[in-house]
Amino acid sequence: MPAPISVIIPTLNAASDLPDCLSSLVPGLSEGLVREVVIVDGGSDDETCRLADASGARLLTGQRRGRGSQMNIGAGEARGDWLLFLHADTALASDWPERVAAHIYDHQDKAAAFTLAFRSDARMAKIIAGRANWRARIFGLPYGDQGLLISKSLFNALGRFPDTPLMEDVAFIRRLRSDQLRILASEARTSAAKYEQTGWRKRSWHNLFLLMRFLLGAKPEKLARLYR
Repeated sequence: MPAPISVIIPTLNAASDLPDCLSSLVPGLSEGLVREVVIVDGGSDDETCRLADASGARLLTGQRRGRGSQMNIGAGEARGDWLLFLHADTALASDWPERVAAHIYDHQDKAAAFTLAFRSDARMAKIIAGRANWRARIFGLPYGDQGLLISKSLFNALGRFPDTPLMEDVAFIRRLRSDQLRILASEARTSAAKYEQTGWRKRSWHNLFLLMRFLLGAKPEKLARLYR
């Protein structure tokens, strides 16, 4: 039986982060979970495509820029029965194959996201990740940084990602019922660069402000102009 998972990674000038992301997938390859890695590039002008090609991943170039659009393209090309959407600046913890295999075996009708962590030793990193994980568990609103594992059949039934410049992950997740999403006890360790550049509290409140505006009906196109 073929390995069940197609990992889909949208990229745009991700050369500094992509190697760690790809390296974190090796345990899943060793366990026979990963059938393929599909990297959908939105027009990088750094070393992203060279690194992706050298890794042995399926590289789709010349695609329309936009994370939602890129992930939809990857899903359309995927050969696995399960899709794992992963941001290029996120690396999975080494125990992820065990958690994912258990989910696929026991919860075929549900999607899953990982527990958020930041690649930082800052005290605020744990505090903000803790708040995000609380929100994800209570309100069912994980961010795309936490990855998304979903069967291809459920993904297609929900209508794929919206082609918007921001909040495509939140908009898609909201289509799931509360009992259709699980948070896995394995970490997705994402880049802390934006938090370190603008300040942990400032970035955290800025992201929360944008999320609340979106949930209250603001257009993603307008919010994208405020995101930096």
